[in-house]
Order: sequence, then C-alpha cells, then structure tokens
Amino acid sequence: MYSFMGGGLFCAGVGNILLIVSTATDYWIQYRHSSNYMHQGLWRYCVPEKCMTHTESIAYLDATRVFMILSLLACFIGVIIGVMAFIHYSSFDGFDKTFAAGILFFISCFFVLLAMAIYTGVTVNYYGKRYGSWRFSWSYIMGWLAVVLTFFSGIFYMCAYRMHECPRNSNSR
Repeated sequence: MYSFMGGGLFCAGVGNILLIVSTATDYWIQYRHSSNYMHQGLWRYCVPEKCMTHTESIAYLDATRVFMILSLLACFIGVIIGVMAFIHYSSFDGFDKTFAAGILFFISCFFVLLAMAIYTGVTVNYYGKRYGSWRFSWSYIMGWLAVVLTFFSGIFYMCAYRMHECPRNSNSR
C-alpha cells in the first residue's frame, strides 16, 4: 500500500511542477512570421528580443488558462491530502484520505486534459491554416506529460485505497 502511495506522491509532485512550468512559460508554440521566429504561451507572445502580454481576451486562451490553474489547484490539494494519508494524519477521520487524493488527481488529470484539448484543437485549426512553419514547443509538451503523471498518480492512489479497503485475509481458508 505504501509503495503505491509513494509512487503516487512522486508522480503527483513531478506533475505539479510540470503544471506550474507549463502554465507559466511562453513556449507553447513557435512559428515563423516575416522571416522571424516567434513563440507564445498562455500569457505572453514574444517576437525577437521583446515579449508582450496578450491584450485581447481570446476565449480559447482564457479557457486553457482556467483549466490549467484548476488542474494545478486540484493536484496541489491532492498532494497535501496524499501526504496526510501517507503519514496517518488524524484530522478529517470521516473520509478516506487515500481515496480523496486519488479522486483529486483524476480531477486534475481531467482539467489539464481539457486545457490541452482546447488549446490543441484551436491551435491546429488556426495556425495550421495561417502559418506554414509552426510547431508545438516544450511548454506544451510538459502539459501533456502532466496529463500522464496526474493520471498515474490517481491510479496509484486508487490501488492503495483498494489494498487498504480489501486486505487479503489468509486465515479465511
């Protein structure tokens, strides 16, 4: 049980760091415009030697930002509850902290998956038609890695919950 919880905490911790870095950095896509390489993130876009904030409220960027922040919060709260379950912290004895942490990690996974799907769909549709030379960059890739890590942290915590709820009784034979 503790090995599953430890693996879940490791995946969730790394996933949380990836979510922070992915959300905060400006390398979601890179493209070439007028023989200059430019890149943009959720908050700013950068031309050579100058970065500017997005001044317009663009719906797909707003939705991506909101889902990334919600994912970050769910993962962070899941890590706190997961640590409390790992060290047998006695507050909130009315609910199973292992199960709650697993559910929060799945919620985090769902939110980041929504954010990545929205961003991918709109970006491919818009930039694919407008710019010939563009690509997703490392901040975007970190977001997809966060999807995988938060999913596996939820799996690990649900496995730990099942092991705790249904222990094998060798005396029942």
